[in-house]
Amino acid sequence: MAWTWYDSTIIKIEDESPTTKRFWVEVKDVEKIDFQAGQFVTMDLPIHEKRLKRWRSYSIANHPDGTNILEFCIVLLEGGAATEYLFNEATIGTPIRFKGPSGTFVLPSEIKDDLVLICTGTGIAPFRSMVWDLYHQNKEHKNIHLIMGTRYQEGILYQQELEELKTKLSNFSYSIALSREENIEGEDFYKGYVHQIYEAAYKEVRSDVHFYLCGWSNMIDDAVAKLIVELGYDKSQVHYELYG
Repeated sequence: MAWTWYDSTIIKIEDESPTTKRFWVEVKDVEKIDFQAGQFVTMDLPIHEKRLKRWRSYSIANHPDGTNILEFCIVLLEGGAATEYLFNEATIGTPIRFKGPSGTFVLPSEIKDDLVLICTGTGIAPFRSMVWDLYHQNKEHKNIHLIMGTRYQEGILYQQELEELKTKLSNFSYSIALSREENIEGEDFYKGYVHQIYEAAYKEVRSDVHFYLCGWSNMIDDAVAKLIVELGYDKSQVHYELYG
């Protein structure tokens, strides 16, 4: 497979949570960067002499808007060379070289069934791209249920946008699982993990629903087992992207 390499520059950095930052890069020498909502790029970061140990993949967090600007939502990993570089050394003007966009974790061109988007942490990035793409392109769709898991309320990513999407995007809803928060308020917030939410909401097996999973590998492994083995959904109804 032929890769396209791009040079870009960081043009904006914002804190999204105590451990997560949003990075915007402007791609050089192109008027727009073509990609599908849900795809990722692989960055070549100056963190090692060996090429393959410099590469890190991150999902694109913004929807395809016809510009040459991409957004990434990245969490700081303790001892992670790439994220420590991005958090502690990268600044406005830092060059970022990447290849892609690539990946098949995208929605079908025609959406005939309900979508359940299950994520932990920055796994929300491709889903943010997908739902805003549906909105801006006014694509026909059924019900969309985003289920996000994090430890504390301060770790919820894009919370204001989730509320905005409830009013702008038809048939959109979201649920937040907080595993360690003690004082939980609001109808969309639950104590526990993402598994408890979808197990209760989709315990009756349906042929008209597809589950998309993105996040840490242990969550993905558990969700695949619960959806297919325990609940009885067909494996063709479960789609996933792994992080870590």
